[in-house]
Amino acid sequence: MAPRLVRYFTFFALSVLVGALCFGQPKGSAPPASGNPGGSVGSNPGNTTGTPGTPGRTTTNLPGNTTTTPTAPGIPRPIFLNGRVVIDDGSPLPEPAAILRVCNGNPHTEGYTDSSGNFGIELGNENGVLQDASETGTGLHQGIPAGSSGMPAGTAGTSSGANPGGTRRYMNCEIQAKLGGFRSQSVMLVERQPLDDPNIGTILLHRNNKAEEGNIVSAKSLAAPKDARKAFEKGLELAKKNKVDDAFHEYQKAVMLYPSYATAWCELGKIEAARGQTDIARGSFNEAVKADPKYVDPYLQLSRLALNAKNWPELAEFTGKALELNSFDYPQEFLFDAVAHYNMHDFDGAQKSIQRAELLDTRHQFPQISYLKGLVQIQHKEYPAAVENLRAYLKLAPDAEDAPKVREQLTQLEKYVSQTASKQ
Repeated sequence: MAPRLVRYFTFFALSVLVGALCFGQPKGSAPPASGNPGGSVGSNPGNTTGTPGTPGRTTTNLPGNTTTTPTAPGIPRPIFLNGRVVIDDGSPLPEPAAILRVCNGNPHTEGYTDSSGNFGIELGNENGVLQDASETGTGLHQGIPAGSSGMPAGTAGTSSGANPGGTRRYMNCEIQAKLGGFRSQSVMLVERQPLDDPNIGTILLHRNNKAEEGNIVSAKSLAAPKDARKAFEKGLELAKKNKVDDAFHEYQKAVMLYPSYATAWCELGKIEAARGQTDIARGSFNEAVKADPKYVDPYLQLSRLALNAKNWPELAEFTGKALELNSFDYPQEFLFDAVAHYNMHDFDGAQKSIQRAELLDTRHQFPQISYLKGLVQIQHKEYPAAVENLRAYLKLAPDAEDAPKVREQLTQLEKYVSQTASKQ
C-alpha cells in the first residue's frame, strides 16, 4: 500500500504545485494575518496588561513589562504591539534589539526587546526610549499623512499624534528590529487599528554576510544618465495609471539611452511576460542580468518563467542564483527551489529548502509551504506528520483553487494512516 500511496501523491503533486505557486509576492514583508501571524509567539509575549475593552495609555515603557491605564473620553486610542525578535540561525540575541517604526524611510525607535527577544510597545510613546543619533527629525510624526490643516492628522490637543481611525496614520510605515551586524524583516502597518490583536508575531534578523552580495536595488541603474532616468520614471508613472503600452515605450526608450539599465530591462520583461511573450521576456530579463549580475529581481522573474514552463533544472538554476545573492528576503524562492528539487526527485534537497522557506515565512504568506512539506514527508514515509501539514495547508487556504484535490489526497492519506495504526 505504501509504495502505491507515494505514487498517488507524486502523480498529483506536479499540477497542484504549479497551479498554486504562480503568484508574485516580491518580498517577504507583508501585512500580517489576523490571529497569531508569527506562529511561534504566545498571545502576550511582551506581558502587556490592561482593562479588557478599554485600551489605555502606556505608563511604563520597559521591555516585557508594559502596563496600561484607561484613556479619558475623547482621547484617541493608542496602538499597542507585541511580538518577538529572533535570529534566523537559531543563535540567541547578543543584546536587546531596538524596535523601529520606519515611515517613508525615516526610522524612529519605539522600544526595545528584553533579553529573550520579546517586546511590547505603544506606537508614538517615547517615555524611556533613547533615540539613535542617526534618526532624523523628532520621529513622532515621521511619515504620517498631513491633515487638511497642514498638521499631521490627529495631532490637535494630543501628544501621541493619534487619530481615532488609525487606518491611514501609518500607511507608509513598517516595524523593524535593529541590531548591529544584522538586517531585519519588516511588518507593514498600513491596516493597523487600535483594537487589532497586538501580536505581530516573529521578526527575524539575519546576520550580514559578505558572501551575499545581491542587491534589491540595481547599482548600475542608479548610475543611469538623466534622460534615461527621466524616461524610466515616466514609465513607472504611466504604469501606475494602467497605461501599460505607453509605459512600455518609455522603458524601451530608457534602455536605448542606457543599455545597462537593469531595472528598465526588468520592467520591460514583466510587461512582455504578462502579454504571453515568454521568449522575449526571457531575453529582457537576461539583459538585466548581463547589465547587473548582482541585481536579484531578474533571477526572481526568470525563476517564475521556469516554474510556469515546468522546466525544473532551469528553475533550480535560477532559484539557486537568487538565493546565493540573497538568502533572507525571499522565502518564496526557497519554496520554488523546493518544487524544482521535488520534481527532480531530489527529496532531501527539497526538504532542506522547504525548511528554510518555513522559517522565513513568519507571516504565513505562502501556505503552499505546508503542502509541499507534507508531500516531501510522504516520500520519506513520515505519514502522520504529512497528514498534519496537509491539514495545515487547508486551514491556511481553505478556498484555494487546488483545495478540493488536496482534500482528496488528505482523505487517502488519513485512511492509510488509520489502517496502519489499527494493525499495530
